Amino acid sequence: MVNKEPGDARLNVARYQVDRLADEAGASVEAEAEKDHAGQSMMEARAQYVEITIQQAIRRGEFDNLPGAGKPIEGLTTTHDPDWWIRRKIEREKITGLGPPALTLRTENAELDARIDATGTEEGVRTLLDDFNKRVITARRQLQGGPPVVTPTRDIEAELEGWRGRRAARRAAAEQRREREAAELAAMGWRERRRAKRDRG
Repeated sequence: MVNKEPGDARLNVARYQVDRLADEAGASVEAEAEKDHAGQSMMEARAQYVEITIQQAIRRGEFDNLPGAGKPIEGLTTTHDPDWWIRRKIEREKITGLGPPALTLRTENAELDARIDATGTEEGVRTLLDDFNKRVITARRQLQGGPPVVTPTRDIEAELEGWRGRRAARRAAAEQRREREAAELAAMGWRERRRAKRDRG
């Protein structure tokens, strides 16, 4: 029995030839053993089972809210990169320190202001900037090869002046916030004040 589905001509021809050869060789019993109770071949029955399982999962919502849903597939417009999986792993895991110095220093330069602000002392800022500048100068010498280094060195005194200004601004903002909270507490009744102190912890 030949399955006639539109667009499946080669498969139908192959099935017809197999059925004809089986009949000629007297192997029609084996061909019947391949059929299930509904008269479908085992491959068709499996395909139908898989399709039904997928449709049931869709109805249950198992494919809803998958990562990347509604977003374009990444990398369709770019050329093939044989190391795509390494790049994706580095981005996903946020692994730092890998790659040529030109790229790692550029990334570090972008995050350096936050690291400077997190440093508590002037000596720590000086040490951090001195180490960064030494690594930029070493990378510019291109002893290890790789792309050219375009990351600028940092002026230590200018960065220290900016650090002091940002630190003073943070302190002033914290002081204003404390004064505002104290004024709000003073304006409250004793029960509200106790509740507010308990909420602030």
